[in-house]
Amino acid sequence: MAATKDKKPLNEEALLRMPESAYMNDAQRAYFRELLQQMEREILHNAGETTEHLRETVVVPDPADRATIEEEHALELRTRDRERKLLKKIQQAISRIDSGDYGYCEETGEPIGLPRLLARPTATLSLEAQQRRELRQKLYGD
Repeated sequence: MAATKDKKPLNEEALLRMPESAYMNDAQRAYFRELLQQMEREILHNAGETTEHLRETVVVPDPADRATIEEEHALELRTRDRERKLLKKIQQAISRIDSGDYGYCEETGEPIGLPRLLARPTATLSLEAQQRRELRQKLYGD
């Protein structure tokens, strides 16, 4: 069974070759949905591994070794906390795909752009809007 051009899954290169007039068409939304769902699966898998890892009780009599293990656990928990926050953003991005808002700046309504979305699939602001927000935060501590 030969795959037709329409049925062939998009890759990053094919996505970037699409004309601007095709921005956020069905194929692009499907590409980003799959990308975000894959990120979500990886985070959930990592969380499960962390839970199992932390359940392992190892009695280590040496205080230095025990401190090393505790520091590793703390680092792992900080990483999972960042991933938990990212998971929320991923789920919001998938909701934006469902509502048709994905790929457009929250502030201006302009397209965010494929290169930015490929670099940061959870982006909600165009590069220019993000830079303005960061400048305001730097100037006003907002």
